[in-house]
Amino acid sequence: MRERSLTEGELLEASVAEPEKFAPIFRRHFDVIFRYLAKRVDPTTAEDLAAETFVQAFAHRSRFDPSRESALPWLYGIATNLLRHHRRRERVRLTALTRTGIRLREPTIDSERAEELTAVIVSVLNAMETLEPSDRDVLVLHAWEDLSYSQVAEALEIPIGTVRSRLHRARALIRERIDPPEAMTNRASR
Repeated sequence: MRERSLTEGELLEASVAEPEKFAPIFRRHFDVIFRYLAKRVDPTTAEDLAAETFVQAFAHRSRFDPSRESALPWLYGIATNLLRHHRRRERVRLTALTRTGIRLREPTIDSERAEELTAVIVSVLNAMETLEPSDRDVLVLHAWEDLSYSQVAEALEIPIGTVRSRLHRARALIRERIDPPEAMTNRASR
């Protein structure tokens, strides 16, 4: 008779006494957490933050509710919090850099299409930057990571109604603030 495999909640609970039981959680979810972070920061920083996510998860595994089958929403929550802390530290560094008067080089773009696409991407990212961090986190977890409302609620430890209202507000503000370049609008209407 085949033995039932443990849920992730049960694995985390067992890993308190047997730390090696945490390894399957790491193997299953590291790449997913890394990809989530890499969409929001450079790959090197994403790798560091993903590693730190699992360090934190391991350190606090006794707090995980073993009745939950998947650890992924919990890991997204840890990664999102680490990303917030990273962004705060980054803002402080960038503020200090701007005081030095050093200008960063603007990238050059060869094709007109690439320039148009870049303008759209920049417009979306700029619009996202104007969102409240809590609204942005909900939008990214739902839209980019394809988490359900309940998984977002679990990851961020907020009620599902709050997820719905933040997502609605974020989508409305993004629609208001995106100004696609005229060339892209004209091309889309052809």
